[in-house]
Amino acid sequence: MGSKNKLKRFKENEGFGNVIQPKREEVISGNFTLKGQWQEEFGNQNPIVLELGCGKGEYTVGLAQKFPNKNFIGIDIKGARFWKGAKEALADNLVNVRFLRTQIELIDQLFAEDEVAEIWITFPDPQIKFKRTKHRLTNPVFLDKYKTILKNNGEIHLKTDSEFMHGYTIGVLQGSAFEIVYSNHDVYRNHGSPKEVLEIQTFYEKQYLDKGKPITYLKFRVK
Repeated sequence: MGSKNKLKRFKENEGFGNVIQPKREEVISGNFTLKGQWQEEFGNQNPIVLELGCGKGEYTVGLAQKFPNKNFIGIDIKGARFWKGAKEALADNLVNVRFLRTQIELIDQLFAEDEVAEIWITFPDPQIKFKRTKHRLTNPVFLDKYKTILKNNGEIHLKTDSEFMHGYTIGVLQGSAFEIVYSNHDVYRNHGSPKEVLEIQTFYEKQYLDKGKPITYLKFRVK
């Protein structure tokens, strides 16, 4: 994507009512006003669901269409990517969608304890090299942050083309504060996955499927 297109999208994001872009200093100083107030932001008491590393926002928008009685927030630091999802949500009048431009490492400073019902992690970078372990979105540090903001029995969904990421996460969950609810190593060949896992596909997922790569899915929840 050219720099002109990026700048254009950044500018459009500023005018989108469903895009929230707090400054890092605002968040880490504890002055982010939406923390603990997300249901008020949506104007209802419906459950809050996050998509971490939402990319173009396909899952955030797709889930919002399927579940109008839930509120969905796509989170990514790359605003030029989720511009597409934000624009689509506005065009479709999806009032249960927001996009939050921020770093995922700040998530426990953006949401209050027990404020979130579910988290989706869709096709994250597996960060295979050992020195990149701290960046894996299901490493123990991130899981502790998720546990803080999730409600009791709150669920996390991991959908990925990376068997490494799938297996790594299962290993990390052993003896943790989470329990595995469901695991599938090839969702399109092995039956049993929820419809929202099969019926919503991201841009990258379609590329992986064209190459014949199996897509894995893991659901786990706070004990």
